[in-house]
Amino acid sequence: MLDSRKSYGKVNICLKVTGQRGVYHEFLSRFMKLENIYDDIEFIHGVQNHFVLEGSFSCTKANNTIYKAYLKLLEYKDSSRKIQEFFSRHKVSVVKRIPEFGGLGGGSSNAATFLHMANDHCRLGLSIEELCQIGSSVGADVPFFLYNIESANVMGVGEKVEPFFERALDIKYLTPPNILCSTGDVYRNFRKNHYKELNKEEVDELKTISSREILDTFDARSANDLCASTVELYPDVEKYIKQGWFLTGSGSTVFTVEK
Repeated sequence: MLDSRKSYGKVNICLKVTGQRGVYHEFLSRFMKLENIYDDIEFIHGVQNHFVLEGSFSCTKANNTIYKAYLKLLEYKDSSRKIQEFFSRHKVSVVKRIPEFGGLGGGSSNAATFLHMANDHCRLGLSIEELCQIGSSVGADVPFFLYNIESANVMGVGEKVEPFFERALDIKYLTPPNILCSTGDVYRNFRKNHYKELNKEEVDELKTISSREILDTFDARSANDLCASTVELYPDVEKYIKQGWFLTGSGSTVFTVEK
């Protein structure tokens, strides 16, 4: 094994839609990294004639965020030769622990960790801004994970990341079994049946409030604009949103903070 790194999950302390950009939704969200849930990504020596990705994924290789990140690196400036040479001699292996379709950002985190590892081992010399440019074309949450920070205000369609300096919260999470939430479906239903926007003054205020204050002030539906849409499409989620529990992203994972 050449290298092994942890690929952490996250929760959305809040998620408020602020506008639209074509088919995408702009938002303000407070992301917080979860130190207690992660996948392991390994680069392992092995000669092959194509890009090899191993792991227990529910998606096809073509739809995997790591593979998408690999393809984007091939297109970026003059990195193609170095990338192809390296991955003809190494395979990528992922030990999955972050539940898929749960709103914990596992796919985006995997892509970000892979980009950092490829940048280091292939000696691409890409800056964090360049990595974010590549990552944002793979997934909206990838830039947050690329910065490897505990907490941040994430804005736009995910490309704007502002570190928020606060004490990490002791977060307990639960991913309900057999509820696979489609982010695309949740957003489409939100736009059709639940659309609302946070105005600039509200955005500016929310950006300054600590995560602890947000969770003390809001309930699950008011903290996360997608909550109503998720529950409408996946009614079983509602039974897990008890007092003091919140939905992360488009679900299905819920979380609370240990006192």
